[in-house]
Amino acid sequence: MKRTLIEKIPYPMPYELEKLISGADVYDSSCSPEARVYFIDKDGGYYLKKGTHCALETEAALTDYFHKKGLAPEVLFYRMCDGGIDWLLTSRVPGEDCTHATYLSEPKRLADTVGTLLRELHETDFSDCPLPYHTELYLVRAEKNYLSGNYDKSAFPDSFGYKSAEEAWGVLCEGKHLLKNEVLLHGDYCLPNIILDSWRFSGFIDLGNGGFGDRHVDLFWGAWTLGFNLGTDKYRERFFDAYGRDKIDEEKLKIVAAAEVFG
Repeated sequence: MKRTLIEKIPYPMPYELEKLISGADVYDSSCSPEARVYFIDKDGGYYLKKGTHCALETEAALTDYFHKKGLAPEVLFYRMCDGGIDWLLTSRVPGEDCTHATYLSEPKRLADTVGTLLRELHETDFSDCPLPYHTELYLVRAEKNYLSGNYDKSAFPDSFGYKSAEEAWGVLCEGKHLLKNEVLLHGDYCLPNIILDSWRFSGFIDLGNGGFGDRHVDLFWGAWTLGFNLGTDKYRERFFDAYGRDKIDEEKLKIVAAAEVFG
């Protein structure tokens, strides 16, 4: 993940964070405009995320839940502050994310690794998951975005073969009843969110879209991220083989794709 040295974080912060950051080098490690992420180079490293009010509440809860299962960094601080800002501080887990050249240079091994890791995640005990109804929220969000005209083809230029928003919406309406709450999901199972340490699993990050939901959401994103980051779809089937074909339903992948075109 990229890191750009900056003079200081340009936002007022709680006293505890100001004290922690004092004297440390700070790097901007943001990947999107929705949330700013900073790496604090101190005591082995911390990651500090800034979001809008309440935007990081679910991520804080799910990261803590995953951490207790040995699957994510530790949540050290979370607060919804006056002024409409959320702050989330986590520890740094060893290693680099899967977009590092070390991993992209061995695409077959990478596809096998992320497929196997995903199957292991989906077989993890999901008792007391803080978001036990992911599928319902997922479908509500898709409908809301459809009704508001959010059909952004820039993220998915081919729209997965759907020629219009109406065609995708029809597929989703017809098949949405097939999507179940069945496994513990990452929710955004993309290479930048999987941390490996010399090919050994180290942790998952950016868990704000996770919960107890349908496995095909993670399978969809796992296949998509390999195509996007490697520039080819030739490793899609290898990823599915590593995960296990016994649990994959191609029709459900098409339904998830229909939901995802609405953001």
